[in-house]
Amino acid sequence: MRMDTLLAQVGNRKDPVTGAISFPIHHSTTFAHPSLGQSTGFDYTRTLNPTRKVLEEAIAELEGGCRGFAFASGMAAVSCVFTLFRPGDHLIVSNDLYGGTYRLLEQVFRSYGLEATYIDTSDLNAVEASLLPSTKAVFVETPTNPTMKITDLQELCRFAKRHNILSIVDNTFMTPYLQRPLDWGADLVVHSATKYLGGHNDVLAGLVVARDPELAERLYFLQNSIGAVLGPQDCWLLLRGIKTLALRMERHQENAWRVAQWLSQHPLVEKVYYPGLETHPGYDVQKKQSKGFGGMLSFDVVDERLVEHILSAVRLVTFAESLGGVESLITYPARQTHFDIPEEIRNSLGVTNRLLRFSVGIEHHEDIISDLDHALTVSGSVLERS
Repeated sequence: MRMDTLLAQVGNRKDPVTGAISFPIHHSTTFAHPSLGQSTGFDYTRTLNPTRKVLEEAIAELEGGCRGFAFASGMAAVSCVFTLFRPGDHLIVSNDLYGGTYRLLEQVFRSYGLEATYIDTSDLNAVEASLLPSTKAVFVETPTNPTMKITDLQELCRFAKRHNILSIVDNTFMTPYLQRPLDWGADLVVHSATKYLGGHNDVLAGLVVARDPELAERLYFLQNSIGAVLGPQDCWLLLRGIKTLALRMERHQENAWRVAQWLSQHPLVEKVYYPGLETHPGYDVQKKQSKGFGGMLSFDVVDERLVEHILSAVRLVTFAESLGGVESLITYPARQTHFDIPEEIRNSLGVTNRLLRFSVGIEHHEDIISDLDHALTVSGSVLERS
């Protein structure tokens, strides 16, 4: 079946007892044993829960993996993946990535002996040059957050296989509807499911999908041992959100393309970062490995003094963190999502005080553009008077 159909059918025909179309929420923390030495397959909800099982099976199928795992947040999912490694292990990591992942590596896992080198993973020569004898994995976002750099997944995964290291891809921005990294050879896919998969800014969740059964068993041991699993109520919310993913992603990216085109022509905007623009350096690679360009974009304004006024002047668009919900959100990475990255590193990566990140919602594109036009016009007028 096609992806649209798989998404709409998530959770259906999974409850043979009642035939429930919407899979039930199993709040029970423990389950009765039929007799000594026997189990229904469910013993304790941290180890396995019926609602979580349906969600985990769904994301595994959608990403084309052998097994999925649901966590209490995206950072819990990433943390579990990082616990696969040992003191002295080295990771190659996208240098332009979510600030929370950088904080986790630098302020938590580095103290346990895990080393990381941050490079532009869209440059395969730089990836190759950063390889050490202790390198155990490459961890990439593509597109990156927030400057939307594109990594060639096919070439990256070939590199990883050639050197017998793991390839891990954060697929939050694209979702399996638009991009399936496992199809290009990746070993693990991670998601902040809070974002597009949930889609409604009402559930905090993380997901991991493994390609290989042996690696999946290691992850399951860690998931069960650490215990940062997703609760059944949130699993149900996520299942409900996933059902409409195809429709939402089509609208998100249609709107994002229109907004990116409009911003590209505005005199107060210096640069637009959106892989759907033919001028984007990763356009051809993204077109090859994905069936779309997503709903995320960023843009530089010509003067950082404009930022505060823009954020105050928007009326439809909301100044808030996070992304991927049906509502349009605008964020200031230098002060919010990427604040934990030192300023000199942020500036070198293009995450400057003039950069705004925009999660384009599913509202009518003309209303979104009208709101941005109003905010930029007001901001420009204020700047002229100052």
